[in-house]
Amino acid sequence: MVNFLFTCAGRRTYLLKYFKEQLNGEGLIVAADMQLSAPALSVADVKCQVPSVYDAGYVDVVLELCKKHSISALISLNDLELPILANNKARFSEVDTRLILSTPDVIQTCFDKYKTSVFIESLNLLSPITVVGYQNALNKIDEGVLKFPLMLKPRWGSGSIGIEKVNDIEELKDVYASLKRKIKKSILANASEGEDYILIQEYIDGQEYGMDVMNDLEGNIIGVVVKKKLAMRAGETDKAVVVESPEIEKIGKTIGSSLRHIGNLDCDVLEKDGSFYVLELNPRFGGGFPFTYEAGANYPKVLIELLKGNSADRSLLKASVGMTFAKCDYLVMV
Repeated sequence: MVNFLFTCAGRRTYLLKYFKEQLNGEGLIVAADMQLSAPALSVADVKCQVPSVYDAGYVDVVLELCKKHSISALISLNDLELPILANNKARFSEVDTRLILSTPDVIQTCFDKYKTSVFIESLNLLSPITVVGYQNALNKIDEGVLKFPLMLKPRWGSGSIGIEKVNDIEELKDVYASLKRKIKKSILANASEGEDYILIQEYIDGQEYGMDVMNDLEGNIIGVVVKKKLAMRAGETDKAVVVESPEIEKIGKTIGSSLRHIGNLDCDVLEKDGSFYVLELNPRFGGGFPFTYEAGANYPKVLIELLKGNSADRSLLKASVGMTFAKCDYLVMV
């Protein structure tokens, strides 16, 4: 039996369904969220309400769930929770629960979008020009390094929260000040550090792609699936087609091999004039994963086998090129 706990389950009904399908009755799906009305809990075998990830007793509550339900593996679906769990990995090991989670250093590299940019450039890959600090941005504009329009976003952010486009100096000044106030009043305030918690970034107008970069439990690259994004909604991929792109796949393999994350890495890439710019890295299952799974890349099955001590069957991670999918809303009883 392999029992999974999904924390911050939220709306990810599809992901819990995928793992439930692949367990085929040989394990439990346990889901936890702050609200028992979270849609994903409707899919779980066991539904649990937990406090906020920033509550002082949060980790203790999750540990008790792991012990109570003999959890083999925990998968978090929330960026803000990742560093909290990673810093308590040893405590979960004591109750024989494997965190499908990268190391604190890897999570910090991905969560801090400035560090992400530095990391990508260290691999000789392209990333949008990125600076922190209002005055630094003005200096780069004066030097001609940065040119309008520009993107402003939280340095430690999640989804599409707080992302703004500015077209001139006046907009930059006003939006920068406004965004600082908004972040300090939002849930992102808990994750933000120091004063330079806003990024000013080169705006790249081009086709966006998503990648699922799949590593095994030791951080070895085992698969990459590329999707061309056709539509976005609330910061997530809403429509996409699986494509064959040797150039982007190579970028994914380079990142996965160097970052050595554990589990899935959700990666955004922009194409402009034949060049590919890596935008963001999210070391978790992202909103684009359903397109990967539905096209035939059975990563849940691979993870289950790895947890059982079996080797990874990479043939299971091949997706059918040309398959197009679109998300839609439906009701579940909560």
